[in-house]
Amino acid sequence: MRTPDEFNDWYQDIVEKAGLADKRYPIKGMNVWTGYGWKAMRLIDSYFREEFDGTDHDEVCFPLLIPQNEFQKEADHIKGFGAEVYWVTHAGENKLDIPLLLRPTSETAMYPIFHLWVRSHADLPLKTYQIVNVFRYETKQTRAFIRMREIHFFEAHTCHKDFEDAEVQIREDLDIMARLAKRLCLPYVLCKRPDWDKFAGAHYTIGIDSLMPTGRTLQMGSIHQYRDNFSKPYEITYEDEKGAHVHVHQTTYGMSERILGALISIHNDERGIILPPDIAPVQIVIIPIISKTEPELVLARCKELAETLNTSGYRIHLDLRDLRPGNKYYDWELRGVPLRIELGARDIQSNVITLARRDTGERVQIGNEAMLEGISENMIAIQANIFAKAEQAMRGSVHKVSDLKDAQPGINVMGWCGSEDCGHSIEQATEMSVLGEPVGAPPTSTKCIVCGSPTEKTVYVARTY
Repeated sequence: MRTPDEFNDWYQDIVEKAGLADKRYPIKGMNVWTGYGWKAMRLIDSYFREEFDGTDHDEVCFPLLIPQNEFQKEADHIKGFGAEVYWVTHAGENKLDIPLLLRPTSETAMYPIFHLWVRSHADLPLKTYQIVNVFRYETKQTRAFIRMREIHFFEAHTCHKDFEDAEVQIREDLDIMARLAKRLCLPYVLCKRPDWDKFAGAHYTIGIDSLMPTGRTLQMGSIHQYRDNFSKPYEITYEDEKGAHVHVHQTTYGMSERILGALISIHNDERGIILPPDIAPVQIVIIPIISKTEPELVLARCKELAETLNTSGYRIHLDLRDLRPGNKYYDWELRGVPLRIELGARDIQSNVITLARRDTGERVQIGNEAMLEGISENMIAIQANIFAKAEQAMRGSVHKVSDLKDAQPGINVMGWCGSEDCGHSIEQATEMSVLGEPVGAPPTSTKCIVCGSPTEKTVYVARTY
């Protein structure tokens, strides 16, 4: 386990060396997405689209600017975001009659339009999502992908006829998250946040937290049940079968580029990052082993191999740089490419290729006739191995605690009576955050770790980013 300082130094360095982002843009917390990092993020986005398109959500795209008067309609939302927004007060030299803000999230941009879109029960459920940038004036130390001022953001917004139908949506969101996590090789915990830490304006919030190698948790995303807390100020109503006008119930599901930060942080070793095959911009790199004999034959075979694999649907790079093979190995291991193919004259003569796995370092030879099958089997094995190792590491960092002085790095599980006073006492005594009650955990007879009252509630407690 790395100390926070060791991790921070390593993380800032690897993001730059692996070519994921350029931090030299002259606004703090607003980095440049490089080609390699942006390809990885776009692949992640494609899986979000696949999941939400497949569950009857429509992708939309709302404007960046929000009028101040619309933002101010929801008081709790202002309280939650008021100190974080960027304001636009002038257009050219003209002062605006109504100041505008850059969206910190999109409730107050979307919901005045939802008021127009939803008229009757036939318009429900309304299920939308968008992938956009949001802006928050972050005052803490910024860190690429993890704590930014301009944030690449996924958000789904839905409207429903009643609370029960909105709950069905939240269960669907949890199923979507489970499928996404398998694809991204990201184990996580779900916690219903305590009331003092829920999203501004929400009835309740479920946090989606991963465990970092420092023993701290990172919130990758969240799911919110709003009830009618937003539909009332924005007058989003539908006419029911009896002709009555009823306020809709709403949910949201938000995730950000933090998911890429979590991937980098969790999957790595002393040689660099280790990318799951599904999100690797380059899944297979081909390294020609050029000798003095038959260099043209080696290059021709490598190009033929690249074309075959590209046609088979893999993301391929043929490295033709004038460098020693060892230098190329170093570069691509640093960038986390799942599979490397080494091909020289001897391999061609033997009708084999040499595969090197990034996750284990294992090198195996595969006959040409079994090449595609062997590559597929190795890709599946890499994906499964990366996920299993991360799950094992997270499970090994979950600790049951019966005394506050025993709290340690990782996720601490303890009894809680549910009172805010005892919750704050836990945070003060441990210098950690109450993540909340684990979602789906069965009731357990225990005692509150602070007041000793009998309870069936347990909470997760951890240091956070």
